[in-house]
Amino acid sequence: MQIGPYTLENRFILAPMAGVTDRPYRNLCRRYGAALAVSEMVSANPELQDDRKTLMRTDQTGETGIRSVQILGNVPKEMALAAKINADRGAHIIDINMGCPAKKVCKKAAGSALLRDEPLVRQILEAVVSAVDLPVTLKIRTGWDPENRNALTIARIAESAGIKALTIHGRTRACGFSGSAEYRTIGAVKAAVNIPVIANGDIDSPSKAVAVLEATGADAVMIGRAALGQPWLFRALLATTNPRAETFRPDLAEVRDVVLEHLEDLHSFYGAHQGVRIARKHIGWYFDHLPPTMDFKKTFNNQESTAGQYQALEHVFAEMNVPDLA
Repeated sequence: MQIGPYTLENRFILAPMAGVTDRPYRNLCRRYGAALAVSEMVSANPELQDDRKTLMRTDQTGETGIRSVQILGNVPKEMALAAKINADRGAHIIDINMGCPAKKVCKKAAGSALLRDEPLVRQILEAVVSAVDLPVTLKIRTGWDPENRNALTIARIAESAGIKALTIHGRTRACGFSGSAEYRTIGAVKAAVNIPVIANGDIDSPSKAVAVLEATGADAVMIGRAALGQPWLFRALLATTNPRAETFRPDLAEVRDVVLEHLEDLHSFYGAHQGVRIARKHIGWYFDHLPPTMDFKKTFNNQESTAGQYQALEHVFAEMNVPDLA
């Protein structure tokens, strides 16, 4: 699949997720096979461009692979400026968020709320595409609510505005993350436009990825919540196209090594104070996929230091009879 001058190595992409897809996690998922890993959404508000959180989200020092930064806003000039700033900071691709269903985002008429204002959608897309020499991509939902699925109209606007690829989550804004994703709309969009289309929503296994690709004709699939605590899911996805690829499920020694490495990267990236706190959710997600171990998540969350977190992990993996570290 091609996005502007960039060729993706496979059809499996890590979705942008607020509070999740920071640089340590993006690098980890790419190592396991994700062809592209999109950043957390970054506000286009000019007053926040030098905010510490924004700078952390746009820090691409040591980033591996193709760097895609997602921006969020509803003012064309501000979105264009945000695109320029992130291009200067090293982005290879600018992604526009018109898919977030969060109430705090939609209250500001941003994210998926923009799908109700098609003229404004066009203005934003044209402003961003004109502002940078990078390929610009767009992420949307199928519409505002089940009675107003306008993804096909938005897709045509996007293509005419110069958008290079379109990701569609198979739910409307009103659906949030409830119910099941539907893929018929994604297939209709793919049949109607000439830019790459990426299917998103409820893709949680290799078999589901294959089924969605076949049902929609999409060029790629985007994996979100299913990758939490199991970055090796991308290795399994690759096995659908390469029977000789490594097996999906890692042994406990590999899990232990990845968890400790991820913890170290989080501490290094965020610093000890913030890193300890952010590590709690990431490590918790890993243990959602492991056998119950004496309420370990509570034990880990009670640790207040980097050393305490390392010791807690080493102890719990020893209890699971994982061989000692070499």
